[in-house]
Amino acid sequence: MWMLQVPQIRLEVDFFSFLPQKLIMRQVITSVPHGPSAIGPYSLAVAAEGKFLFVSGMMPLDPADGKMSQGTVAEQTRLVLDNMKRVVEGAGATMADVVSCRVYLAQLTEKNFAEMNAVYAEFFVTDAPARATVGVQLLNMSVEMECIVRLDG
Repeated sequence: MWMLQVPQIRLEVDFFSFLPQKLIMRQVITSVPHGPSAIGPYSLAVAAEGKFLFVSGMMPLDPADGKMSQGTVAEQTRLVLDNMKRVVEGAGATMADVVSCRVYLAQLTEKNFAEMNAVYAEFFVTDAPARATVGVQLLNMSVEMECIVRLDG
């Protein structure tokens, strides 16, 4: 360990302590039990330094058959959040650990927002995470969500 001490400043650097951390700074989650599969060149989630989990955009894919749901906004939202929950729990966290969500709606109308919001509220009963909801063009779906999760690491 190298140490420099100046009045009111103390800097300690252990030149070798960072090496093992560098080897495990990024953990990729490619599958979870009973969860969705990635349908492209991306990971379901990536854990950074054991502190945060970045969950990719979850789509209304039925994990049982891998098919996209064409149901209502409420039905798609429930499937998206069920998939998100499986990924979050697969990483050892809970939905209570979600700190931020981004919601993408194909048609951002008051009706669709209300349908999505009602189901969303069932998954985040207390201390809801920060959230942004935006209207975007989505392929063959009405709802997509991604989130950031705090890990105990």
